[in-house]
Amino acid sequence: MVTGSDVVTGDRARAAAASVVDPEIPTLTIDDLGILRDVAVDGDTVRVSITPTYAGCPAMDVIRADLRRALSAAGFQKIEVETVLRPAWTTDWISESGRAKLAASGIAPPGPAQPAGFARGADAARRTGPVQLTLTVRCPRCGSPSTEQVSRFGSTACKSLWRCRACQEPFDHVKPL
Repeated sequence: MVTGSDVVTGDRARAAAASVVDPEIPTLTIDDLGILRDVAVDGDTVRVSITPTYAGCPAMDVIRADLRRALSAAGFQKIEVETVLRPAWTTDWISESGRAKLAASGIAPPGPAQPAGFARGADAARRTGPVQLTLTVRCPRCGSPSTEQVSRFGSTACKSLWRCRACQEPFDHVKPL
C-alpha cells in the first residue's frame, strides 16, 4: 500500500535527482537532457536509472557521484545508481525546456534524431549509393539558417562546431543521435 508519505518521499527523491546538472553542459540538468530514466524509493533505498548519451560518455562517473551527493543531501542514505543501455539514449529525449536552455546558452539544439523517411536496418541495407541527409542548423544567436559545419567535433564528443554565415559567430550544435 502506497501512503502519502511514500509519495512525498518519492517526489523528494525525484526532485533531488532531477536537479543534478550535466557536467559537460551545465545549463542543463540530467532530467532536461533525458538521461534520468527512473527514480524509485523502495523502503530506505533510492534506485536511480540513467542512460548515457553514448556508451563511452566520460561524464557518467561524475553524474553518478553528483546523484549520490544530491540524494544524500536530500536525506537519503542508501542510494543505488544503475546504468541502463537499452533503449539507447536519443536526442529526441531532450525536453523542450532543455532545448530552450541550450539555445539560450549559445548551443544549437538538435533536430529530430531520425528525419522523416530515414531508413534503418534491412531497409537501409537495400539502398544503393550514398544517402544524403541535409542538416539545417539555425544559429542560436541570431536565428539564421545560413550556417556551416566547421568540424564534426566540438567542445565535447556529442557536439559539433558550426559557424553562422550571417553573424559570423561560431557555436556548438548537439549532434542528433
